[in-house]
Amino acid sequence: MILLPHVWWLPALLALVLLIDAVLSLRPPKFIRDCLDGVGFPREWWWTLLVIKTTAVVGLVVGIWVPGVAFAANTGVIIYFASAAVAHLRARFTGKEFWINCLGMLALAIAVQVLSVLP
Repeated sequence: MILLPHVWWLPALLALVLLIDAVLSLRPPKFIRDCLDGVGFPREWWWTLLVIKTTAVVGLVVGIWVPGVAFAANTGVIIYFASAAVAHLRARFTGKEFWINCLGMLALAIAVQVLSVLP
């Protein structure tokens, strides 16, 4: 099992993107509001996404030095965006928000996971 990322800047890049996403989610711009409303995610639960994204950021950064943490955090990010993709498909909300925001982030998280553990 891979315990530390071979390329430290990949989890750092994913952490930076998630941090920007979390900061944007404090006062969601139209494309984030459209995305969450489009899948029917209740507004009173939007705060949970901030907690999830911030926790992932911390895990990815700490995991650069602490064995196994970045791998676990990255796995959580993959599960988060895979779940978001399922929510989009179930809601039949497959516009540009789905392709760019959701699948783009899922692809980035998968790429970081794969490239971080390759020797």
